[in-house]
Amino acid sequence: MRIIDLLNPKAIEINASVQTKMEAIDKMVSLHEDAGNLYDSAAYKEAILAREKLGSTAIGEGIAVPHAKSDSVKTPSLSAITLCEGVDYEAPDGRKSDILFMIAATPDGDLHLEILSRLMVMLMESDFCEALRNAKTIDEFLCVIDKKEKEKYPEIKQEETPKNESYKILAVTACPTGIAHTYMAAEALEKTAKKMGYSLKAETNGSGGAKNVLTRTEIAECDGIIIAADKNVEMARFDGKPVIKTSVSNGINKPEELINRIIDGKAPIYHEQGGASASSDDLEKESFGHKVYKHLMNGVSHMLPFVVGGGVLIALGFLIDTLLGNAVMPDGSANGAFGFTSFAASVPFWIGKIAFGFMLPILSGYIAQSIADRPGLLPGMLGGMIAANGYTFASMFENQNMVGDGSAVSGFLGALFAGFAAGLIVNGLKKVFAWLPKAMDGIKPVFLYPLFGTILVGALMCLLNPIIGTVNTAVSNMLSSLGATSQILLSIVLAAMMATDMGGPFNKAAYVFGTAAIADGNTWIMAAVMIGGMVPPIAIALSTSFAKRKWTDEEIKNGPVNYLMGLCFITEGAIPYAAADPLRVIPSCMVGSAVAGALTALFKVTCPAPHGGIFTFVVCEHPLLYIAALVAGSLVGALMLTLLKKDRQAK
Repeated sequence: MRIIDLLNPKAIEINASVQTKMEAIDKMVSLHEDAGNLYDSAAYKEAILAREKLGSTAIGEGIAVPHAKSDSVKTPSLSAITLCEGVDYEAPDGRKSDILFMIAATPDGDLHLEILSRLMVMLMESDFCEALRNAKTIDEFLCVIDKKEKEKYPEIKQEETPKNESYKILAVTACPTGIAHTYMAAEALEKTAKKMGYSLKAETNGSGGAKNVLTRTEIAECDGIIIAADKNVEMARFDGKPVIKTSVSNGINKPEELINRIIDGKAPIYHEQGGASASSDDLEKESFGHKVYKHLMNGVSHMLPFVVGGGVLIALGFLIDTLLGNAVMPDGSANGAFGFTSFAASVPFWIGKIAFGFMLPILSGYIAQSIADRPGLLPGMLGGMIAANGYTFASMFENQNMVGDGSAVSGFLGALFAGFAAGLIVNGLKKVFAWLPKAMDGIKPVFLYPLFGTILVGALMCLLNPIIGTVNTAVSNMLSSLGATSQILLSIVLAAMMATDMGGPFNKAAYVFGTAAIADGNTWIMAAVMIGGMVPPIAIALSTSFAKRKWTDEEIKNGPVNYLMGLCFITEGAIPYAAADPLRVIPSCMVGSAVAGALTALFKVTCPAPHGGIFTFVVCEHPLLYIAALVAGSLVGALMLTLLKKDRQAK
């Protein structure tokens, strides 16, 4: 298969008439649609615009390559236009773009990525681009591409370089979608290095996996490594080597500068287990808020398996006790040992409790690791453990069994503080011990940083635990003492947040708040959070089932799956529909979730399990009313969505 196999003549327009970037995008999307490459052009356009928000896909020299992966793509394909005047596509060199290719890729697939990478490489050659500009017809345009590809790739070989060749400079390139910029950065670095008289090998971490993978021998013999990536790549293998980390766009636009920094010895030594890490490019400053969010999400993502697994097992213990009739005393009062009055219930209950107990140490540990790399893990986890148990200096002196002070348990707030404090403290220690001789580099990350970091974080948390614990207790008591009206309002807000971005920052913030509240005993909050995440997929499924005129054939076909996803508390099933029509789908889902959340508070429903959807309703208080709230919220969301959606156009 060659490039022209992905480029239908119907998807090409020579000297197209467009005046703006948006008009160019609309034109190329319509060409894809005319060629029959798409299931849903609106959804694909949304995916293109979402990619553009990450940064312009213009690469300079008059070229732009917008691209996106989407379920709305029927087959991997290209569309292309040339322009007489060019449009401002926000290129890094400020030049207007007059050659534009739009890549439509399916979420899976591998072969087409290798083919498309050839086009990206060919576009780096000025004579090829000039020939495309001068093409007068579509046939001539295709001939230019075919001729160049046959010339540059007469036979696509697996091995184009000798196996034993050593490389002076290595590179790894990667972009979020792994389609275009990954390969263009690799080509730019390799070509520039060749012109400068150096040998460079680039590994591409594309959507189809890593290609041209760097070997141990090559890494050992190279002078340095350039990481031009906008996503995480495997870094442990570069321990002890000079490494520069920068964006993939700089790999395309500033290859000579990056190579010179390696050759001039200006790249810092990367240490996987601590010490000086690879520097980030000075031109790419990350905002403070984004850094905090990134570190927090690293902790949350590692914490969630413990919360979900432990929480569901605890709920299972409750369920078994309920089924065995052990949840109440003979006089009808609640059994204080609910969850472990029988062997069958106590096994999952206690295993779940142990797993759940790791929640706060894992949260704080991985926040610290995100900030300070592996040396931050131990101090961070220790800080989370102290926060969870309420250890103070006084409790240490008062007993030998290390029983914490219940009033000083700082909980989720303490774990957050401990994680960020541990990361900053370990980073500070790296600077404090920077004066030690190089021979000590190996001992610093495994001895000095963990030792001093642990004692400093431990002492700090024992000192501040009573203060943070007081705040945590006040927040917990405030939530517990909220009146009916306040509980309804908070439930509305949290449930609506779950439907706002369906897996994004708002959704995660609401879910984390709910799991933290479970640890403090405020299980009514999790009831609102869970039902808020269940409503969107079910509302969409209802609308696609009973208002088929509002949806495309593909959306109707996939709609019933959302019944199961919603019932299992998997909000992500609604994302494709929200992406295709966000202005109608998202508000409808938010209203439906808000109604369901309000009803859970009104019905005084509680949920002790942090995940599981309908399968955990049996361990909730007032399960039948919980189901009624879910049905009501889903119907409201589906009705609003059906009223707002326009009838789909007949094709």
